[in-house]
Amino acid sequence: MSAHLAEISLHVAPNAYAVVILDQAGWHRSRNLKVPANITLLPLPPKAPELNPVENIWQFLRQNWLSNRIFKGYDDILEHCCQAWNRLIDQPWRIMTIGMRRWAHRF
Repeated sequence: MSAHLAEISLHVAPNAYAVVILDQAGWHRSRNLKVPANITLLPLPPKAPELNPVENIWQFLRQNWLSNRIFKGYDDILEHCCQAWNRLIDQPWRIMTIGMRRWAHRF
């Protein structure tokens, strides 16, 4: 994560500042995390999928294409995950629907 933030920092315009919104993953909150001076981290509240639409994408993938299975091993898991992901990205209208927040359009 530190390397990722360093890379983001390199692409921030001179005399500008970036805000990186992130979830509560452990590596986002590590005490060893090195945050560049031109970046502020803005953590989302825990268990707030309405603020983090990608959580609904993962839930959709699990519920529709990855649940109720017995995987043979790592390669089988990887293959099924790739198939589910590729199936979803072939349906951009579904991604927009899953990520849509009606309340966001009121402002």
